[in-house]
Amino acid sequence: MMRDVTIVSHQSAWKGKFESVKRDLIKFLPDARIHHIGSTSVNGLMAKPIIDILIEVPSLERMDELTGEFKSLGYIGRGENGIENRRFFYKGEGNEREVHLHIFPYGIHHVIRHLAFRDYLRSHMEEAKKYGALKAKLAREFPRDMEGYIEGKDRFVKDMEKKALTWYKKEADR
Repeated sequence: MMRDVTIVSHQSAWKGKFESVKRDLIKFLPDARIHHIGSTSVNGLMAKPIIDILIEVPSLERMDELTGEFKSLGYIGRGENGIENRRFFYKGEGNEREVHLHIFPYGIHHVIRHLAFRDYLRSHMEEAKKYGALKAKLAREFPRDMEGYIEGKDRFVKDMEKKALTWYKKEADR
């Protein structure tokens, strides 16, 4: 199903939405670490209005066994969905997409990468503003082309991610 590219100003309700989803998930994932990631987790950053949630778990096999629980909450599973050692679920179809769940084993590189990127943007608002401006520009250029939008920000995100990981490691060493 096609999805339009919609970028909006930061919404204060996103944090509450994350907390609500987290409460639902923790009921059957008591040993998980659940993090709000992505642009909706950075105050002041423009974003697609979709809550991205990173979940760290001891076992991906257990997640495969819990597919029914995710489904009962309205999530659709997509397996790894292009990223090794991940389980991906989403809630809402097409332009009604509202939540993405990115599930990884504890501490895997992808977890560090996502948390570093989020924390870097939270601590470097000028960089966050540049990222928001790029996303708004790409949304205007590719209003009905999610792949074009994602490709358009790929180089910027990879460069920012390198900076974020370097910064994150320095912060962790303090």
